[in-house]
Amino acid sequence: MMLPDLTIRAMTRQEANRLVDWAANEGWNPGLSDAALFWEAEPDAFIAAEIDGELIGGGTIASYGGHFGFMGFFIVRPDWRGQGLGDILWQNRRERLLARLKPGSAIGMDGVFTMQDYYAKGGFVFSHRNLRYEFLVPGDWPDRAPAADGIALVPLSELPLEAVLAYDRTCFAAPRPRFLADWIAQDGASAFGCLRAGELAGYGVIRRCRKGFKIGPLFADDEAVAETLFAALAARGRDEVVTLDVPETHLGAMALVKRHGLREVFGCARMYLGPPPKLAEKRIWGITTFELG
Repeated sequence: MMLPDLTIRAMTRQEANRLVDWAANEGWNPGLSDAALFWEAEPDAFIAAEIDGELIGGGTIASYGGHFGFMGFFIVRPDWRGQGLGDILWQNRRERLLARLKPGSAIGMDGVFTMQDYYAKGGFVFSHRNLRYEFLVPGDWPDRAPAADGIALVPLSELPLEAVLAYDRTCFAAPRPRFLADWIAQDGASAFGCLRAGELAGYGVIRRCRKGFKIGPLFADDEAVAETLFAALAARGRDEVVTLDVPETHLGAMALVKRHGLREVFGCARMYLGPPPKLAEKRIWGITTFELG
């Protein structure tokens, strides 16, 4: 069977909105500001697949200063699936991203489990599973749980951005100052940090989504800090569904979701092309997004 003439190119801003809408239709439940925030962070990350002037698929290829890449939002419109077009798009995106990175830099992705073998053929190696948990926050959930001894909970906006960026860098593979500044300050979001002995011991963000809220990231030194942040963030979603994406290998995070009665609803395989980044994995109680890492 001959394939249609496929054009792969940079997306327009309006097409980026459509891609996020398609993600919502697939059940990914993006944040209300995700399209704008991702575009502002890196418009060159959005790649379109077009046939006869019609958008039929797309995805993102984020480059973090050329030091780390992440592939996400890989979607082909349902009526164009099964023809090999997605394979062409995916391979093209991988090669474009490799060309934007410094030699030896890794690429990460969170792929649905059913596509794991396909991504492995493209050179990606399985690292671990990130599992999505959710729960309906009770109406009587307290505004904030009592902080553990020696821990102070504060709005993240009251802390120097440099301190937040330094902490984030231990949990993410590359600096992301523009993205993180916008992520923390986005409309409809709340962000908190925990201080211990005057030093940042963790931070978290919750944002409104098409359905309910998502917490991400949730980074913390230990269980006491993670619990304090989780309680304060979940309070912002009282009487609504709140989601948290948890690394399955983090036993403390898995215990947290079990303790609070969250149920598993989805999951992705975290995979890397190239050397996996060295991160403070015990601090990663919840990832930022499946789409941009």
